Amino acid sequence: MRNEKAAEVFRTFLKRGKNRITPERFEVLDAALEHDGHFGADDLFIQLKNLKSKVSRATVYNTLELLAQCDLLSKRNFGDNLNRYESNYKRQTHDHLICVDCGKIVEFSDPRLSKIPQEVSDKLGFEMDSYSFNIFARCKNQKECKNRK
Repeated sequence: MRNEKAAEVFRTFLKRGKNRITPERFEVLDAALEHDGHFGADDLFIQLKNLKSKVSRATVYNTLELLAQCDLLSKRNFGDNLNRYESNYKRQTHDHLICVDCGKIVEFSDPRLSKIPQEVSDKLGFEMDSYSFNIFARCKNQKECKNRK
């Protein structure tokens, strides 16, 4: 299902950067915005292939980078050297708690944390653009955690 407002943001971004506007890029946009939670480029590529898409792996990777550049997606790295993405579109700002053993990712919001990046930026003479806050920890229930590995 096409989100026309997001598609227009992406179309404007592509034109401004003199990037090609192709149906495949918008197919990736739609799949990325519909994806629930965090995903890797290969995850999205496989999902599209399962839907009989003709989109190439390179197009998926390149388009995800463009979507991150125009802020429709956030690019995340949770300490495992894999880039993951998540939709920024109509989503509440949140942070992440990541288990270093099993990789479980829990999203959370705490209004106390949301003020800190702006305060630090102001204090050090920067204009804040965005921030990412990750806590790396271990599941307290190790039996449950080891089963997820």
